[in-house]
Amino acid sequence: MTARIYQRPKNAMQSGKARTSDWLLEFERSEAQRPDPLMGWAGSGDTQAQVTLSFGSLDEAKAYADKYGIAAHVIPTPPKRLKLQSYADNFK
Repeated sequence: MTARIYQRPKNAMQSGKARTSDWLLEFERSEAQRPDPLMGWAGSGDTQAQVTLSFGSLDEAKAYADKYGIAAHVIPTPPKRLKLQSYADNFK
């Protein structure tokens, strides 16, 4: 059972920074999804892929993974880049 730990990204529809400091632990899929013959929806028998755990810090998420023997890898947060632009640049 493997998992990944990453920081919650900001939603595209979100202007604030609420819940972006949370760290998530998600289990990786152990089997591939397959289409349902009747409805055509994608699904599998893997119920661990539905579990997402939220933590207040990276250390808490790592401690949880170590406590329960979960092999987890941390995905680093990409740096935030600001695009500084003035209003006059729209008319160049």
